[in-house]
Amino acid sequence: MKKNAKILICYNSPVSIFTIYNGKPQANEPVEAGYSPNDLSETAFSKEIIKIEKSLLDNFTTVKSLAVDKNIECAISSINEFSPDVIFNFVESIEGISTYEYCMAGLFQLLNYDFTGNLPSCLGNCLNKERAKNILRSHNIATPNSLTISYSQKISEPEFGLNFPVILKLLNEDASIGISEFSVVNNFEDFLKQLNFLQKTYKQEVIVEEYINGRELNVAILGNKALPISEIEFSTLPDGLPKIVTYDGKWMENSIYYEHTKPICPAVLDENTKKKVEDTALQAFEAMNCRDYARVDIRLDRNNFPYVIEVNPNPDISTDSGFVRAAAAAGISYSDLLLTIAEFALGRKKNDSQIKAG
Repeated sequence: MKKNAKILICYNSPVSIFTIYNGKPQANEPVEAGYSPNDLSETAFSKEIIKIEKSLLDNFTTVKSLAVDKNIECAISSINEFSPDVIFNFVESIEGISTYEYCMAGLFQLLNYDFTGNLPSCLGNCLNKERAKNILRSHNIATPNSLTISYSQKISEPEFGLNFPVILKLLNEDASIGISEFSVVNNFEDFLKQLNFLQKTYKQEVIVEEYINGRELNVAILGNKALPISEIEFSTLPDGLPKIVTYDGKWMENSIYYEHTKPICPAVLDENTKKKVEDTALQAFEAMNCRDYARVDIRLDRNNFPYVIEVNPNPDISTDSGFVRAAAAAGISYSDLLLTIAEFALGRKKNDSQIKAG
């Protein structure tokens, strides 16, 4: 029987703010026969909304969607008019500005609506990679050594202090924006070249990390439980390309990285390594004060020691996402996954009502 509840799906209205998303000059795009880029990052999720609505309608009486942009007054009016029991929060940015993600969750709090996923503080802390690393380090959770550089800062080789190879990332972006095969560099000259490109193109702070050259694992966490671990398979990637997840690999159909970085779930791991990875992911989930669901990205070094690369609160849960793949490996259907996440928020709503009544 369906639950008598109104669910409002809030998501960011698709928009582009950068001329280059994949972290490399357009002149460096592959020109091999048959290459036809199709950027899915801004279009794919909006197409998923219909599927999400239908899945939620399996379990709830009323489901509605709202695309959010900078017209916050309109959003507030629409939310209040619908008066949802729970907001399913899929807002990852506002008009392409990622740092507004936590602001929207804060707005839901101010309006006194229960919402799925993570709190504003968690969203903001995880988006800023330097802050996230400092929190992880304060909990004795291993993460690669790093250096943060402002978008106008120049740096000399004696100031650098990291061991090559290193990987360069935008400090406050997710979805692998700005990450390409040029992101991993092996010497100071190449580092300066990529740093200069990122600074000029994105006008943002850049974080530089020591590159862990090993297996890449993703741990989806639902509630307080780790789902089956996924591994990104790099074995078919052409020689000379760094074994990383790039923007192209996530979002550009028919690109080299999209075709040659496929996930395997569950990952083949010995029991000792599996336990270390799960324990590390759960510790990171707790350290970052995550709730409901998140994905922890981990790299193994040559000794199978796990380093936390990133903690991703409110990760993508589209039907073809890694999180959904991990849930399926655990025997959880898509409809049940959405129901579980919604029920976390409904449970908080019920507890709040009881406290007020008591």
